[in-house]
Amino acid sequence: MADIDISDVDEAQKQEHTSDLEKMVLTCQLSCCMQEIIGSYILMEEYFMKETVNKAVSMDTLESESQTSSMVDDVFFILKKCTKRAISSGSVDCACAMVNHTASLLESNYRDVLYSKLRAGFPSGSFDVTQAYNLLQQGKFPTSSSDTDAAKLEFLTTLNNIEVSLEYTHALKKSITEECESLISKGAGEVGRAKLESCIADLAQLNHKFKDVLDYGLSQLNTSAIKPRIKPWVETYQSVSHSITEEEFSNYEANDPFIQEFMINLETLLLTFKESLTSSNYDALVSLLTTAVTAQLEKTVLKMTFNRLGGLQFDKELRSLIGYLTSVTQWTIRDKFARLSQMATLLNLERVTEVMDYWGTNSGPLTWRLTPTEVRQVLSLRNDFRHEDIKRLKL
Repeated sequence: MADIDISDVDEAQKQEHTSDLEKMVLTCQLSCCMQEIIGSYILMEEYFMKETVNKAVSMDTLESESQTSSMVDDVFFILKKCTKRAISSGSVDCACAMVNHTASLLESNYRDVLYSKLRAGFPSGSFDVTQAYNLLQQGKFPTSSSDTDAAKLEFLTTLNNIEVSLEYTHALKKSITEECESLISKGAGEVGRAKLESCIADLAQLNHKFKDVLDYGLSQLNTSAIKPRIKPWVETYQSVSHSITEEEFSNYEANDPFIQEFMINLETLLLTFKESLTSSNYDALVSLLTTAVTAQLEKTVLKMTFNRLGGLQFDKELRSLIGYLTSVTQWTIRDKFARLSQMATLLNLERVTEVMDYWGTNSGPLTWRLTPTEVRQVLSLRNDFRHEDIKRLKL
């Protein structure tokens, strides 16, 4: 190439000679021989990768006090090792082939295994973590109703496997990108760079597919273990009178009729999952639980009646609940209580017309989550507000 640069003054002639040289190099016997070797290597590496990944999945084990099973670390170690070896060949085509194969294995074989473990759903009933670990250590994977605890633990472990796989996929992409940079710097050219970036982009898309499976699993857990417990607990709130006297209000403060027991029930429920889930999955579960609590509590409140003190009592109970749920998660959950908080504000008004101090141009930074119809519906829960006054409101 240096000789061409020196001998050719004309740029067009220089490009022609450069093109002829590159064509000769690519079609020479050595180059053809190298391509054959790389082709054979790709076949062997792909076979090795697939078989070892399948082996890692089949030998999957769960150690006591571990939140993930062995196959996660094993699979991603294998993939990283194989792709690094392929990139070290110095061939862009070889590197692309193995990156594509890595993405294919993760999307099909590995992801399908994780998804299949979630399809049966989360078994109902109580959960004994210790007994579940013992069953899995003995190789007794769930085959009957007596293995319910093992099935639950396997479900939760699978959720953790998916969540950690999201992190590992991102780390694998970063590692491959760094390795490919060195390959590009050795003369892969712009065409080679474009090929590698395209393959790496396909690998990055896997995060969305793993996230879909994780969301599906968390939804299953929410449907089986959270919602059925929340509904009866919240429905008991309807039996607590909120048309109360000063004396009853003071008595509620000393002897809480609902919220303390409710928070204890939530704490007990969450503790059964806290040790078995990763922090991220636990926070996601708390978020789903909060959504279930707010939805059910809103339905229950709309079936009740209040006076001024009852509205104040509801506001205190709601603040306690928000404080508790905020304390058990790193995620922000206050926004989920926006509608209930606005309902508490309405139930705390001294007069119907006071709502106009918070509505429309007077709302300031407050964004109302309740519609005008819902505002009237909540105000009508106050047994000391006249329906005529509520109807006259211009919302």
